[in-house]
Amino acid sequence: RFPFLLVDRVIEYNPGVSAVAIKNVTINDNFFPGHFPERPIMPGVLMVEAMAQVGRLVMLQPEVGGSRENFFFSGIDKVRFRKPVIVGDTLVMRMTLIKLQKQFGIAKIEGKAYVGGEVVCEGEFLMATGSGTE
Repeated sequence: RFPFLLVDRVIEYNPGVSAVAIKNVTINDNFFPGHFPERPIMPGVLMVEAMAQVGRLVMLQPEVGGSRENFFFSGIDKVRFRKPVIVGDTLVMRMTLIKLQKQFGIAKIEGKAYVGGEVVCEGEFLMATGSGTE
C-alpha cells in the first residue's frame, strides 16, 4: 500500500511458479530527496523490498503456500547489486519459486531485477507463513 508499495504493474503471473513486475523509477519517488540529492539512485534496500513484494505474489494462492494474510518476507541470501538504478529506469523484476516446504511454511524464491535487459540486482529470497505477531 502507498507509500510503501514499490510495484507499479504485474506483467506476468503464474501462481506458485513465477511473477514478473515493473517499477518505473521517477524523480517523484519519495526516497530521492535524500538518496542522493546530487545523484539520485534507487536505494538497494528498496530494490530488495520491491523484489520481495513481487516474490510474495508468487505465493498468494492458498493452495500454493500462503494467502494475502500470512506470507512474509523472512530472509535474503546471495544478494548482489550490479549497477545503479536511476531516475528514468524501468526496473523489471522476475521472481521464480525454486523450493517450497509447505509443511514448514517456507519458500525460497530466486530473484533477478533488470534495467534494459541487464541484471542490476539478484539474490535468493526466503518467505514464511506466520501470524504477523511473532
